[in-house]
Amino acid sequence: MQLRYEILDTFWSLFRSVNREIYMESLLVINEEYQYSNYFLTKEICVQVLSDMNAQKQVLLQREENETDFDMLETTASRILRWLLKTGWLKKIEDYSTMTTNIVIPDYAAVFIEAFERLTSEELEETELYIQNVYATLFSFQNNSRVNLNMLRTALINTRKLNKALQDMLHNMDKFFERLLDQESYGELLREHLDGYVEEIVKKKYHILKTSDNFYIYKMDIKECLRDMRENEEWIESIRQKAKAAGDTKEDVLDLLDLIERGFDDIEHRISNMDREHSKYVRATVSRMNYLLSGETDTKGLVVQLLNKISAQEEPEKLLTEAGKRMNLSLFEMISEKSLYKRRKQRTDFISQMGQDEEYEDLNREDVLKLNRIQMRYSRQEIEDFIEEHMENEVMDAGTLHITEETAFEKLILAYDYSTRKNSKYRVLNEDETVIQSGQYQYPALKFVRRRPQ
Repeated sequence: MQLRYEILDTFWSLFRSVNREIYMESLLVINEEYQYSNYFLTKEICVQVLSDMNAQKQVLLQREENETDFDMLETTASRILRWLLKTGWLKKIEDYSTMTTNIVIPDYAAVFIEAFERLTSEELEETELYIQNVYATLFSFQNNSRVNLNMLRTALINTRKLNKALQDMLHNMDKFFERLLDQESYGELLREHLDGYVEEIVKKKYHILKTSDNFYIYKMDIKECLRDMRENEEWIESIRQKAKAAGDTKEDVLDLLDLIERGFDDIEHRISNMDREHSKYVRATVSRMNYLLSGETDTKGLVVQLLNKISAQEEPEKLLTEAGKRMNLSLFEMISEKSLYKRRKQRTDFISQMGQDEEYEDLNREDVLKLNRIQMRYSRQEIEDFIEEHMENEVMDAGTLHITEETAFEKLILAYDYSTRKNSKYRVLNEDETVIQSGQYQYPALKFVRRRPQ
């Protein structure tokens, strides 16, 4: 059953309440005490915790719409606790054996309280946390014989969370561009850049991607780990057998490894986009600084101020006409020699400079029939036997062959043709330009090796 069906209608009234900040902070305080408790929190402990918070911060709790005069006679801590219980953020459990009232946090409320905590705390940066989790999980999966595919799925989930965190970070950079344009003085702009962008983005988020203790250190180790696991066919097969024995046939181990590696490729693209946005913001900051500094000192700044003043008028046409009588607002380049048209030089005739194409004679009927006979004379097995027969140390070097008959020469030609096909068992290394002359036959010094299975 989904948790959202358990939420009371009054639960959402917290977000409309005039005391919502106090209620949120109270929930965080109770949740902190809740985590250190080995059992339920009693009602008395909750009241004491809220009283300590009130004594420390001197909160001013305003009257709610549904509160009576009798409710207002209670202490601030009791009013807060009663309201949270009434709206479903907290829940009462009566223990009749000990005659105490215990307070618990419902599961659906715990989800929101965790969100409140993330919005107000400055803990370990989540991008750093996710990359460390992926790093530790993959190495445990590779070296621990008792693990199963669930650990690999955990690494995939953390990879996706890291992608999401970087995407959110990239999207949140837009708000700094808006705040940049709102600054009207050099001092405000510098304060916004240093206290806003540098503190919130560069030091807390962007630096972990670029400093010595950064994402790329983990990324290279993770990619090496993924490559080692993929190339170890015996280990892959053992993981498959364990998963099959446990009834886990949802995904293959290679599919999960591919998804994780693809996720890290996406991470690199997002970091590249963040670099681009970061450079764009720095350029915009410098441009805005130059604009504010030169606003009253150079011609361009004065013209911009004049145009802004004209556009702010109810009848700008009249003021624009008066300004036009006294000055020329055209760019200097438009009334200088730079604006005059200069005749371009004619392009050279490219076609006339081209050389003659070499003409090749077409094969005559006898040559075509001869090639067809060569193709049909030998089977693929005979060509493979020819290559295997002349292999030494897994390499067939055509430069060491002594070809004196037409049959061997034809097989060498067909071996090269066979090696260029996709389903061939062999491939040719980088062709050597050396040409071998063996009797009446002439051929390049080719080297044939076996293809590795993909």
